[in-house]
Amino acid sequence: MKNILVANYSLKTVGGSETFTYTLIEELKKRNYNVEYFTFIKGDISNRIENNLGVNFMSRRKYDLILANHNTCVKKIFKRGFTIQTCHGVYPELEQPSRFADAHVSISNEIQNYLANKGFSSRLILNGINCNRYNIKKNINETLTNVLSLCHSNSANDVLAEIAERLNFKLKIAYKYEKPIWKIENEINEVDLVVGLGRSAYEAMACGRPVIIWDKRDYFESYGDGYIKNKLGFSIQNNCSGRYSKKTYTTKELEQEFNKYNFKDGEYFRSFAENNLNIKITVNQYFDYLDTIKKTKNKHAAIKILKTIIPNSFIKALFKK
Repeated sequence: MKNILVANYSLKTVGGSETFTYTLIEELKKRNYNVEYFTFIKGDISNRIENNLGVNFMSRRKYDLILANHNTCVKKIFKRGFTIQTCHGVYPELEQPSRFADAHVSISNEIQNYLANKGFSSRLILNGINCNRYNIKKNINETLTNVLSLCHSNSANDVLAEIAERLNFKLKIAYKYEKPIWKIENEINEVDLVVGLGRSAYEAMACGRPVIIWDKRDYFESYGDGYIKNKLGFSIQNNCSGRYSKKTYTTKELEQEFNKYNFKDGEYFRSFAENNLNIKITVNQYFDYLDTIKKTKNKHAAIKILKTIIPNSFIKALFKK
């Protein structure tokens, strides 16, 4: 395998799937694959892919493998090669599984179950983080002093500001809809704890920061899992979206989650990220999935040929595990 195409609906600005796309391409390039990208909407992230990674926009008619996010991408490019669609959510229309994909990947148990109920089998592969880029550059304080909000609404940040005043910590807000920050790892390393969902939480953990899973977003219920040290294995089954606990926190209840802060937990979260969220592991899992699919297809092809020349009973004995 030499030529790989990686696709995402938009590469205009910083976002979860956009950052994942960049990270995936970056790791594939390190392994000396010929990588190109596809998107409907170019912008800051596609510029970084071209300028920082030296990767060009789709130019080939055929690829050995296509790794695509979003069903619109799959429909546009699936004829160019074997296509694996990665599904990052259950609600957005773009994340719905495409019948044009040859195989599917789910980034959480929740999504895997959702796809299964729609008749699509998938391999569970967690979203990968570049753990060299996202690492511990500065140790956290023994007492909670600085907090970073990666929440997606002003109303969420208003709640956090109220808690910050009562608990006497400094709140820093990185609101991507007003001022997207590419090197968010630098902001993360300036604080002791991060509040957010999904990939924001993963990046914080990779930087050795404890995390509170919570947000108030306009497009779904305000759920949270709170301070997740003792329930990380459960929270990640729902991509740290807050939908594991489905708890709606009052301001007072959320304040109590901050009181659970323990600076020693930072090492735990870093270790978890290195062993479970590392992009190197993620890419290995994609290739392992591809190998499994090929072996299964080869086995089925062999059985089909054998059926024309020998009895079924002999074939079953031959391929019996």
